[in-house]
Amino acid sequence: MRKSLTIGLASLALAGLALSGCAQRGGNAASEDGEISWPEKPITLIVAFDPGGSSDVGARLLADALEEQLDATVVVENRPGAGGQIGYTALAGAAADGYTFGLTTIPGVIVSALDESRGATYTPEDFAPVALQVTDPTAIAVAPGSPYKTLDDLIAAAEAAPDTITASTTGIGSQDHFGLLLLNEAAGVDIRPVHFADGAAQATTAFLGGNVDVLVGNVGDVKQLEESGTARILTVLADERSPFLPDVPTAAEAGYDVELGSARGYAFPAGTPDEIITKLSDAIGEVMKDETFISRMEDLGLQPTYMDAEAYSAFWTERTDTLADLVDLVRKDG
Repeated sequence: MRKSLTIGLASLALAGLALSGCAQRGGNAASEDGEISWPEKPITLIVAFDPGGSSDVGARLLADALEEQLDATVVVENRPGAGGQIGYTALAGAAADGYTFGLTTIPGVIVSALDESRGATYTPEDFAPVALQVTDPTAIAVAPGSPYKTLDDLIAAAEAAPDTITASTTGIGSQDHFGLLLLNEAAGVDIRPVHFADGAAQATTAFLGGNVDVLVGNVGDVKQLEESGTARILTVLADERSPFLPDVPTAAEAGYDVELGSARGYAFPAGTPDEIITKLSDAIGEVMKDETFISRMEDLGLQPTYMDAEAYSAFWTERTDTLADLVDLVRKDG
């Protein structure tokens, strides 16, 4: 019997490009009206994944824009491994002085903290959310020569031969891992996850090399493979079709009510001064008002969705409560 399992980002998609606040240029001295003297030196942006994936590309695009907006150097530092946990550990342990912030991907950053088996040294409260940049639904793809033409074809094959079809994930407790597990639960099948904990680039390489049967990834990553003729996308795990893949049916259209996407934003270590958090949040908001920047995001298959620090912090709290209920699923089926 098909089940309805949803952990959606529909509310974020509806938020679209709702922008609030305005950014101020960074200076080197406090003004009479109390403006903070941040930034005064280069800022490090930690990306917890390998270069080349959509998470990394989106972060680098923002870093370039922030350099002009803040009149400061932003240095991207890739710290991949353990499904993002290495990078998140570095971020949580960094000095809370405003000169280190990081890309944070939900559900990964929260699940890695909640799942005691992961041994994380941080909790969700060890981060100070700054802003949301991207929402990115999960897509299911196969090779162009695969016998599976539709999601129903894939499910039927998985029913006929349990635990023989393999699918990539970017690590235990990652967005695509959850997506696969929820699809398995909804369809009553057992497609076996193969974890590539260093990010989408590693998982994609394995898929292109024929080492896994199915690629589970963000629309932003998989869309480019379809355009190059190296993947066939079977479905998107969403209530509505992706604007980037209007011809690809959703899982809901096939009768599997599974919705899952990643929310990619930025956070400082907890304890960073509120004035700095607000200034960076507002700067990101200003960048995301720029039509050229938004066009570049969309060209990469990245769905722009801005939340300021207050809204993104509330979203973290809500997601933490929701994801706590799914940790047991990861432990059982991971």
